[in-house]
Amino acid sequence: MVRYSLSCADGHLFESWFQSAKAFDDLAARGLLTCAECGSNKVEKALMAPSVSTSPKDLTTPQDKREAMLAAMRRHVEENSDYVGLSFAAEARKIHAGDAPERNIWGEAKPDEAKALIEDGIPVAPLPFVPKRQAN
Repeated sequence: MVRYSLSCADGHLFESWFQSAKAFDDLAARGLLTCAECGSNKVEKALMAPSVSTSPKDLTTPQDKREAMLAAMRRHVEENSDYVGLSFAAEARKIHAGDAPERNIWGEAKPDEAKALIEDGIPVAPLPFVPKRQAN
């Protein structure tokens, strides 16, 4: 659904909802739109300001059970593993080969790097959240 501000040839302003932008265009082309005040069928879209919420949202507080579970998972990962950033694939390979101490790590890997780790039998899994940038 889309809402448009409309005006007629006589300058009357009104709003109406349409199934889609294409639906509006189709009705307008067929002359099936009429002014709510005078009945004129010469109706066009009027200049319209976007609908923007001015009330601040607290994006740090979970809004529902799912968000709370994701926040708890994130805390657990961050508190119980080392963030290795963009070195994730290389560090996972070192740990798997025994060239680095065994520990839980998390970080970022390109899709082809993650696929190669999986193909090589190195256990990895994607996390359902975007990493916070860590201070160096």
